[in-house]
Amino acid sequence: MTRRRHLLIGSAFALLLAMLTAGQLWLERTAAQTAAATVQAPRFEVDPFWPKPLPNHWLLGSAIGVAVDAEDHVWIVHRGGDSLNARTEMGAATDPPTAEKCCVPAPAVLQFDPAGNLVGHWGGPADDYEWPLSNHGITVDYKGNVWVGGNGAKDAHVLKFTRSGKFLMQVGRQGRSGGSHDMENFGRVAKIFVDPKANEAYIADGYGNRRVVVIDADTGQFKRYWGAYGNKPDDTRLPPYNPDDPPAQQFRTPVHCAELSLDGLLYVCDRPNDRIQVFKADGTFVNEVFIAPKTLGDGSVWDIAFSRDPEQRYLFVADGKNEKIYIVERRTMKILSTFGDGGRQPGQFFGVHSIATDSNGNIYTTETYEGKRLQKFVFKGIADVPADQGVPWPGR
Repeated sequence: MTRRRHLLIGSAFALLLAMLTAGQLWLERTAAQTAAATVQAPRFEVDPFWPKPLPNHWLLGSAIGVAVDAEDHVWIVHRGGDSLNARTEMGAATDPPTAEKCCVPAPAVLQFDPAGNLVGHWGGPADDYEWPLSNHGITVDYKGNVWVGGNGAKDAHVLKFTRSGKFLMQVGRQGRSGGSHDMENFGRVAKIFVDPKANEAYIADGYGNRRVVVIDADTGQFKRYWGAYGNKPDDTRLPPYNPDDPPAQQFRTPVHCAELSLDGLLYVCDRPNDRIQVFKADGTFVNEVFIAPKTLGDGSVWDIAFSRDPEQRYLFVADGKNEKIYIVERRTMKILSTFGDGGRQPGQFFGVHSIATDSNGNIYTTETYEGKRLQKFVFKGIADVPADQGVPWPGR
């Protein structure tokens, strides 16, 4: 009996030891898999209370541009009544009003302080300039001036204002676009970037044309332009994008952004071609990367913003078709992680269109179509994050 008992105890001990060994191996394997499934990258949390509510029963239309100035004030441009439903969204603005107070389209250009307070507003048609038929994109340059483009059918110009909305300059004239070799007018501009070193404005041109244009930021004089791969632009209509075809040698419309890094590289959003093309400031082609290359229709590369560290280590790419933000290592152009998802709750997107960063590394986005929204994503440092972070809700 004693011998049998000893055998049972020994067997149980051996089984327990085997189980402990297997458990340790499982834990080590799980830890290794978890480590392999994460990457060091910026992490963000949505701020569901930013910005603060607008006054005067104002309502945003399709929010089509966002920028951050040197004071970390956030600027947006939206389409107001042109993108709001008169019957269901702005009853107080109809004639006669169908609602007592709600709602009224907000002014086209809105300025928020870092706390989310509305501190400035202006914009719209006037006698001394041609307001875009469909405004598109906003930039605040290093002098504090505000630039606005337009992608309406006849929009062939860009506008420059002071931060208080005083008109400074119009380059190009409505209805006069001569195509991608016109040296006086544009073709439905998507976005503007101003280089403080050379005082040059880079124009993503655009929804009608298929080029990047560089102009003098003070005089508006055209200086140079180019198409995809640095080629001479060709406005011949391309067939629908097919990810299995060789890369197109021309930009598809819209050419949606042109952003210059601190080290002098220009990153161009070739939106329907699902790619970013990189150039030197003179138009010399450097590199390209495809983002979600099987995306059809609207395309995947809608806008980009740089991280605010001196090396601009990261590139943030807004994708309004797949409804997410890509975090890209700029040196290798490798996608490290993504955040966001489709939806209408904070941290989700519907038509995420434009993106900008402030000096603290926070991200701001605007949404077009029925999204009609401005959101803030608070930078929470560099951390181990999964390839898909999902909706960046606070306190995860």
